[in-house]
Amino acid sequence: MMPASISKNSLLLFVFALITAVTLGFISEETKDKIAKSERNAAKKALLEIIPPERFDNDPLLDTIEVPLSAHELLGNIGSNPIHIARKDNHIIAVIIPTVAPDGYTGDIKMIVGINTDGTIAGVRVLAHKETPGLGDKVDIKKSQWITHFTGRSLNNPTPDGWTVKKNGGEFDQFTGATITPRAVVKRLLNVLKFVDENQTLLFPKNKSPQNEKP
Repeated sequence: MMPASISKNSLLLFVFALITAVTLGFISEETKDKIAKSERNAAKKALLEIIPPERFDNDPLLDTIEVPLSAHELLGNIGSNPIHIARKDNHIIAVIIPTVAPDGYTGDIKMIVGINTDGTIAGVRVLAHKETPGLGDKVDIKKSQWITHFTGRSLNNPTPDGWTVKKNGGEFDQFTGATITPRAVVKRLLNVLKFVDENQTLLFPKNKSPQNEKP
């Protein structure tokens, strides 16, 4: 038979391991919740930066539409993040589209892109990234104004061939010592514009005219 002391020690080790596992699991979930909350707050702040509050009178954070599964190839691994709608007097004035560039220098670059009804970019903000400090992190508005240079651009301004960095014959600046990061962002923004062009009915459905509505 197993000595009572060994059996007792084994039981204590099991209980300790169980408590440790539960505690670590709780901490892990709590950490995930904090990260998700932080990203939501960052998204809210960024949304107000690219679509000024005077342009809309609804709550774009609650006014959303689901991203079609077919669009994930163009928009990247955005998970369940929806498209946000900005309205003024019940008319859509812009949409805010989540997107992820998977080919940053050190991984995913999560962004939101505001698109006006005329197809021009209202603004772009990077929400999360792991790019090299002092180099690739210049995509972040807190580090440089580079990301603001896309405002007002569209699928035809420049033409698709120009939607890359100057080093590759495009129109947009790269960073000194860092080409991969800005190239990944520019490429993804082009994809967002293509998505918008292909989904006009989904994003900007025409408002019904009262005279055309049946009683």
